[in-house]
Amino acid sequence: MSNKRYTEEFKVKAVKQITERSYSVSDVAQRLGITTHCLYAG
Repeated sequence: MSNKRYTEEFKVKAVKQITERSYSVSDVAQRLGITTHCLYAG
């Protein structure tokens, strides 16, 4: 299990793709190379 930390800027950009651009969580996670859990838990 990895304890990788993401910058606040990375997190904000990821969430904006979902909330402002209406991309699905799974699409954004796949594009960023992270799990959907990371987006929900972040």
